[in-house]
Amino acid sequence: MSRIGNQPVPIPQGVSIDLEGSHITVKGPKGELQRDLSPEMIVTISDDLLVVARPSDTPRHKALHGLTRSLVANMVEGVHTGFTKTLEIQGVGYRAESKPFGITLNVGYSHTVDYKAPEGVTLSVEGTTIVHVAGADKETVGQAAAEIRSVRPPEPYKGKGIRYRGEQVRRKAGKTGAK
Repeated sequence: MSRIGNQPVPIPQGVSIDLEGSHITVKGPKGELQRDLSPEMIVTISDDLLVVARPSDTPRHKALHGLTRSLVANMVEGVHTGFTKTLEIQGVGYRAESKPFGITLNVGYSHTVDYKAPEGVTLSVEGTTIVHVAGADKETVGQAAAEIRSVRPPEPYKGKGIRYRGEQVRRKAGKTGAK
């Protein structure tokens, strides 16, 4: 039994859902998202709830049941409140600068690294060391944050690099001195 798939998705005020076959469109104050769901899943809208049902109890349908419900719930939450990821830059001289196309990172290379924001994602820099990645689509926000982090991931000896806010970096001991 899929515990996640059985939960109905509440539709908040100001969010509208259009369902045409297996194609779903969710519109809200933060934008509009579209997705093709699995045609095997049965999606119904009643009152202010969206319910996902599965045709059988095969392992494939059980997996699709929870997945479909989670995808729709993330779309509804994204157009209603949006998603945000926060990155911290640590290191002497490491900084980020906001540009019209996205951000420019200076993270210890001999050159600066320009990152162009994907469509539907906004990048903002707080101070010079905190980057906020925001948008309606959870998938693109997470992907953009991961791409920015991959420019200079935190290293284990001094902890310098780009990390998610709250991320714990395991530190290693350096070389031990000679006798």
